[in-house]
Amino acid sequence: MRRWGLTPDGGPIHTPSSDLLPVRFAGGPAMLKVARVEEEKVGHRLMVWLGGEGAARALRHDGAALLLERVEGDLSLTEMVQGGEDDEASRVLCGVVRELHAARPQPWPELTPLTRWFRSLEAAAPAHGGPLTLALETARQLLARPQDVRPLHGDLHHGNVLHSRERGWLAIDPKGLIGERGFEYANIFCNPDLEIATGPGRLARQAQIVSEAAGLERPRLLRWILAYAGLSAAWWLEDGRTGEAQSALEVARIAAAELSA
Repeated sequence: MRRWGLTPDGGPIHTPSSDLLPVRFAGGPAMLKVARVEEEKVGHRLMVWLGGEGAARALRHDGAALLLERVEGDLSLTEMVQGGEDDEASRVLCGVVRELHAARPQPWPELTPLTRWFRSLEAAAPAHGGPLTLALETARQLLARPQDVRPLHGDLHHGNVLHSRERGWLAIDPKGLIGERGFEYANIFCNPDLEIATGPGRLARQAQIVSEAAGLERPRLLRWILAYAGLSAAWWLEDGRTGEAQSALEVARIAAAELSA
């Protein structure tokens, strides 16, 4: 706070992975974020590398500490979906990804390989079988032959893209991965919540919207959705939250059915 000339501008926020504090910096609103886990520190490196293109600007960075532009707007992607604008929300997310994935002259930062993220699925599939086994097989095939590898946000969904009155839609809270760009879109299909995600016809419609907006082959996108939904279920199982795990597995089943159609 002293070194960067910050003054508090709200109460502290604590999450399992970070401590945050709204602050004022150089006369404007900002957010100080201090990581408590390595994953968040990696995400900080990606935010700095992105340079504010498609993402909140990194104003200062030192190890676990990151000072970010505070994004304050009047629109919400989750509220758009709830208000019947699911298609438009998906197109907004694809537009943000397009900015995040734009070529940059600076070398890629040191990020987490996408393959490492699937360790939870590798552990869960033998124990639980069923759709997790298919999700793991699909993930292994995709990871063995990646296409269009690049830095990835890694947790791109409706809650991690905020609206700025001045700069439009901006991503926050990346995980910082290196992998195939198709993976970036998979989390859209498990959000904004699992009830919406498993609604009749929702996945099929949004798969068409996203494949067109992102320039992706629909079958490969569906395979990434299947793999990611299995991974999400594995994470829920690790946390002992079987209800959420079953909902994520339903997303995996729907994706598998679309692939077979």
